[in-house]
Amino acid sequence: MAPRRSYGDGCATAQALDIVGERWALLIVRELLLGPKRFTDLRADLPGVSPTVLAQRLREFTREGVVHHRRMPPPMSVHIYELTEWGCKLEPVIHMLGMWALQSPTPPCSPPQSVDANVLSLRVLFDPGAARGRTLRFALNVSERSYRVCVLDGELDLARGEVHAPDATIDTDVLTLHAILHRTRSLREALDIGAIKINGDVAAVADLPVLFRPDRYRVLAG
Repeated sequence: MAPRRSYGDGCATAQALDIVGERWALLIVRELLLGPKRFTDLRADLPGVSPTVLAQRLREFTREGVVHHRRMPPPMSVHIYELTEWGCKLEPVIHMLGMWALQSPTPPCSPPQSVDANVLSLRVLFDPGAARGRTLRFALNVSERSYRVCVLDGELDLARGEVHAPDATIDTDVLTLHAILHRTRSLREALDIGAIKINGDVAAVADLPVLFRPDRYRVLAG
């Protein structure tokens, strides 16, 4: 195994980059923020990474204590990778990078390939001020994956999995979710063409563009 490259600099920033600065490293962290995944899941969600590079990054992360590799108990009995408690502390780093990118003069206009990455963008776009005093619970099903999206008085609870007694259940796909969040398609248009289905309080879902706002970062950049 080739030795890990190092900046050889005692600065804490350089030491952090020794661990997460390699290509694909932070994207692997992003893919594990909403919960553990199998190697095959990571390969599917990061189609640009080779199996060799992915395996190498996971070995490095396991050695450094960023990721834990374990076998789930029966009946699943599959090997999964999950972030350690220390690895989870990279979450605000990922979100701040996303906010910084939204202030770019040329922000990305196409959605990420990963379903989790699209759902995680809800954290970046979330406006705590607009959500203050609101309590909303959504079950979000995107491309056959289930997520919990709960707004609780200015805070966002976002995770992979089910939600108890949601105000509405939303079924859609990655492209439609991205288009609605980034204002390139209205909710009404998506409903009319069947690109999104809502079971429950449609009015509550109509508040999503108020609670998740990419425009506030573009204003800051101006």
